[in-house]
Parts: sequence; structure tokens; C-alpha cells
Amino acid sequence: MIVRIMGEGQVKLDDAHFTELNKLDDELLAELESGDEAGFRRTLGALLDAVRRLGTPLPDDALEPSELILPAPDAALGEVRDMLGDDGLIPG
Repeated sequence: MIVRIMGEGQVKLDDAHFTELNKLDDELLAELESGDEAGFRRTLGALLDAVRRLGTPLPDDALEPSELILPAPDAALGEVRDMLGDDGLIPG
């Protein structure tokens, strides 16, 4: 799956990693719902770090369609809330 981190670029991520990412996504959703800004920052950073660590960066000039778009590391709580689907940021 091709994942875009807004403001950074794209990475190719194997579907096998989505169990780990979904756990972080569930934490992020709970923090958003409770308005826990510090927890939100920590978990968003951990989620983006996991995508970077587990994924393979695509070249800057690659124009692959992104199947999943994640917020920038400095995204505000309200911006991320607007990006959420029924399953959080990561489907599944």
C-alpha cells in the first residue's frame, strides 16, 4: 500500500504492518475523542515514526496514487479530527 504523510512524501508499506499501525490509530482516536492534546501529539508522532520505520520511501519524483493519507507531524487536533473516517485514520 502507498501511504502519504502530508508534507513529507510517500512510502510503500506492506499490509502485514497494519496490525501494529491500527493499535496506534485506536489510541489516537481515543485521545482525539477525549481532547488529550499531549497524548494525541505523542501517539501521532509514534504512528508517523512507525510508518517511516516500516515503510520504504518512494523517490521524490514518484507520482503514485496514495491509498492512505496521514496528517503532517505538526497537524492540529482539529485538522486530524476532520480527516478521520469511521475506522480512524487507518482503515481496518
